Amino acid sequence: MGEKMVEFAKIAAEAVADKKAKDIVMLDIRGLSVIADYFVLCSGNSTTQVQAIAKAVKEKMEQKGLPVRGMEGYDEAKWVLIDCGDVVVHIFRAEEREFYNLDRIWSDARELSIV
Repeated sequence: MGEKMVEFAKIAAEAVADKKAKDIVMLDIRGLSVIADYFVLCSGNSTTQVQAIAKAVKEKMEQKGLPVRGMEGYDEAKWVLIDCGDVVVHIFRAEEREFYNLDRIWSDARELSIV
């Protein structure tokens, strides 16, 4: 199942890239957390772009057979979290990403290549 989840994380990363997200990072957090196995982090320039990215991720994940368990923060679109079980996607506006700094918090995680 682990190999399948990394593929889903890559699908999410591709979906955010298709919507021109910035600073895309895919982290392998297996062994560091029981929350998930992979995080995909990215930034959008505006609330409109953050919502477009979130919508694209949700559609793409469901299309590929991984149901979205929940989505939080969509209406405010400052930080949208998309829970796909073992893959969690975080879509930030730049200010919120800098403030919450998940990249630093999860700095022990292994960064994976998106391609």
